[in-house]
Amino acid sequence: MILTYRILTTLIYPLLFILIYLRKIFKKEDSERYKEKILVSNFNIVRNKEAKLIWFHAASIGEVKSIIPVIDELNVKKAKYEFLITTTTLSSSNLIKSDLQNFTNIHHRFFPFDINFLINKFLELWKPNVIFLVDSEIWPNLIINANKKKIPLVLINARITFKTFKRWMLFPKTAKKIFNLFDLCLSSNSETKNFLTKLNAKNIYFRGNIKLSSKIKLKNINNLNKKILSERNFWFAASTHKNEDVLCLKVHSMLKERYKDIITVIAPRHIKRVKNIKTICESLNLNVQVLNKEDVISNNKEIIIINSFGVLQDYFKYAKSVFIGKSTIKKLENVGGQNPIEAAKLGCKIYHGPYVYNFKEIYEILEKNNISKKIENYTELSNYLIKDLINPEKEENKISHLIDNLGQKTLTDTMKLINNFLSNEVK
Repeated sequence: MILTYRILTTLIYPLLFILIYLRKIFKKEDSERYKEKILVSNFNIVRNKEAKLIWFHAASIGEVKSIIPVIDELNVKKAKYEFLITTTTLSSSNLIKSDLQNFTNIHHRFFPFDINFLINKFLELWKPNVIFLVDSEIWPNLIINANKKKIPLVLINARITFKTFKRWMLFPKTAKKIFNLFDLCLSSNSETKNFLTKLNAKNIYFRGNIKLSSKIKLKNINNLNKKILSERNFWFAASTHKNEDVLCLKVHSMLKERYKDIITVIAPRHIKRVKNIKTICESLNLNVQVLNKEDVISNNKEIIIINSFGVLQDYFKYAKSVFIGKSTIKKLENVGGQNPIEAAKLGCKIYHGPYVYNFKEIYEILEKNNISKKIENYTELSNYLIKDLINPEKEENKISHLIDNLGQKTLTDTMKLINNFLSNEVK
């Protein structure tokens, strides 16, 4: 099966030039650095030969944020280590550029396609001393070639869903061979730990989800609308999916019966739906405003639809009550849930539907500490929000302090395992 995978990935290599160029045209790739993914001549190797190179591969923004605290901890020994971070998305490269620009021993590159000759050359040129694959980034050619070159492999904050596990088990011998090549597996939840055991992985530990350890830079939060958000009654619906917007508008109508000046802010997960949400609002005779990044909320608007990326923190900071989407849609039952950690770290009371599989254990922690609640319908959500609006003061310090403590414990326990591993494997 591995041979078949290698043949197929090699055969599609010429087609990837067309794909990546089209993505560049549609501004989904870096206009200058996109060739890093596909051409050896653009790998742009920068190495301090006196230091040990630790390579982290993280797909996108969420995964990058989760490893920054780990890199910060390791960077205490920056005379010993330098770091290569590879990602696949444009947004993640922008995050690294802004958050890690002051570190001279951290390099970012786009991850090359998992084609045998590309990966083999990437390893030969960069010569990493250890590789950390983050979350669910399982790339067969990378894993097998690294093992052949005797480069230690770590799977960090591993996440394997039941659906993904079933896919791997279609080829059980291949799957078990690949997962057995990891030298250390740090699971993000107990379910993944169980799946890793069945996949023949070794040295498996569960110390918590390191996304709890991610840091929020308050100085980077600068909402142009902080005055109106601080003075008016408002609630925030984040990362909504199709049909959840209608739920939120029904909630708004119920709240409006009691609070005439209520503002509902909706940030759809995919902003291509903004126009459609606006149309629904207008059909219900609701005063709606599509808010671009530099816009100010108009005084007479009651529904605000966010039309930009990367601004959720700007609203979590000022919201007491937040509904987090991708959680009420039955057909998404096995892939439901969006990350609630940033909202919790910024002191929000969180509401969600019954389908939060992707962050099940995080939500269990939040519910246990009375930070989140599950809702079944718009009436239930409305009633909770009415109670919150009676006393609009946030319990920001209490909630954020609790989450920070949980995150610090997870990070401390994880670093014990990582430091012990590096002291034994990276001489």
